[in-house]
Amino acid sequence: MRKPNYKYTEYKDLKEMLKISGEKYGDRPAYVFKTEEPGKFRTISHKEFRDEINALGTALISKGLKDKRIAVISENRYEWGVAYLAVVAGTGVVVPLDKALPNNEIENLIIRSEVEAIFYSKKYDEVMNKIKLQGNTNVKYFISMDLEKEENDIHSQKELIKEGKKLLEEGNRDFLDSKIDNEKMGIMLFTSGTTAMSKAVMLSHKNICANMQDIEASIKATPEDRFLSFLPLHHTFECTVGFIFPISKGCSIAFCEGIRHIADNIKEFDVTAMISVPVLFETMYKRVMKGIEKKGKLETVKKGIKISNFLLKFGIDIRQKLFREIHENIGKRARLFVAGGAALDPEAEKGFNDLGFTMYQGYGLTESSPVIAAEDDKYRRLGSIGKAFPSLDVKIEDPNEEGIGELLAKGPSIMLGYYNNEEATKETLTEDGWLHTGDLAKIDKDGYIFISGRKKFVIVLKNGKNIYPEELETLVNKIEGITESFVYGRPEDDGDYKICAKIVYDPELVEKTYGTTDKEKLKELIWQEVKKVNKTMPAYKYIREITITDKELIKTTTQKIKRFEEIKTVL
Repeated sequence: MRKPNYKYTEYKDLKEMLKISGEKYGDRPAYVFKTEEPGKFRTISHKEFRDEINALGTALISKGLKDKRIAVISENRYEWGVAYLAVVAGTGVVVPLDKALPNNEIENLIIRSEVEAIFYSKKYDEVMNKIKLQGNTNVKYFISMDLEKEENDIHSQKELIKEGKKLLEEGNRDFLDSKIDNEKMGIMLFTSGTTAMSKAVMLSHKNICANMQDIEASIKATPEDRFLSFLPLHHTFECTVGFIFPISKGCSIAFCEGIRHIADNIKEFDVTAMISVPVLFETMYKRVMKGIEKKGKLETVKKGIKISNFLLKFGIDIRQKLFREIHENIGKRARLFVAGGAALDPEAEKGFNDLGFTMYQGYGLTESSPVIAAEDDKYRRLGSIGKAFPSLDVKIEDPNEEGIGELLAKGPSIMLGYYNNEEATKETLTEDGWLHTGDLAKIDKDGYIFISGRKKFVIVLKNGKNIYPEELETLVNKIEGITESFVYGRPEDDGDYKICAKIVYDPELVEKTYGTTDKEKLKELIWQEVKKVNKTMPAYKYIREITITDKELIKTTTQKIKRFEEIKTVL
């Protein structure tokens, strides 16, 4: 059983978290924004943030929205956080929607979730006006994050906050004194997929607070930390780890201005911590190493790593001093990177740690609020996702001769079930509370968990051997000039599968590496590299055929490959 590394606070619900942490960290900055003047920043304190939450919650209850479902959809921004917590911490059930959904799916989810109000940014004006005109939903209040005041029956979030502040001054305590049942659904989250396939996960305050407690017990964060919010906030990984957790610890949050601005934003905002998907950290690491190589300093850095790793055995850490230039290039205060959502390349993980950055790999699902396991300073084993969090139990169901089987998890952060879908709930949750993760894994003798891949994507050969596409993709992605890949099994006439790979290359990088942009020549050169990868594996895992492209793979908003969509493009 994993033991906590750090002291943690037990919260029974998010309302209590806001109150207790607000009293501790009220004067500290909660959010940091750029101003028109370069280098000048505007901050919103934790007290101001909580005052706006209380005011908005008070206004919502005054509109008759107590115990109702309320949706939130927008890009990552301050107003999203205020709306989310104003709903969940005393008003009703919050329904965060994926900002990248097409209009018809947004409409379908609004109908399915039976929301009676929705907060949204101006990007969604058109679809909201259409839904309002059609009148085929339960929505009574359309609330714009951008309007200064009410227009054409569209309410303004800013104006509602002003109304709420006035009500509070007059002594209205409906929101402040509202009681929360921490075992009932407080958050409804849709899993990725088309609206017909997506399931509505029911999470309670108890679920989220248990997970937050586990994060606090495992990962050190202080009010000095500043998180860069990059992944979509509707996703539980970003919401719990990158939003609720830092708010509970008195940290501050800055919003990334887009994938092209990440490097600049880390420096500009003096970011110390960032949550993201492995592909982003892997790309960052490749660029760092390329830059070192370009300057002719690769051998010096390698020697420095050997020396610093040796000294670490004696508790002497000289990495930040030794690799000062690298730290200044990435961000002089950057210290913590947490990857989740897919397997992290061990080379990038080890590389960042060797250079003096703390790089953790975490694992979880929406259904587990979300984190099930993660590495930390005490529990770390390269290639693993660390150990299960302190409050959770894990086990492997029906392990094969290699010890690989489906990973199951049980504990206080596991969902209540799927809304209006008893059949799917029974398939995923056992009667005694074990969650079927759908991931194949093995657990070593010390309790470290190693994920092999998704159960539904495993390729089973005629000889009974299992091939995990994700494992091969990690190896292919290390080839110079390759940005990503998709490994799949092509059915053969004899009933077996031919292992194939669709490989995405970066035109600029391959030209530098291979001296050509001719597609046929490139394919042959990349094929030679794939053959080298094959030689590192048993013959049954060999990739037998490749296609190459410079077009990005189809992905979800959290950068996971949409395998069922991709397979249609290759078969």
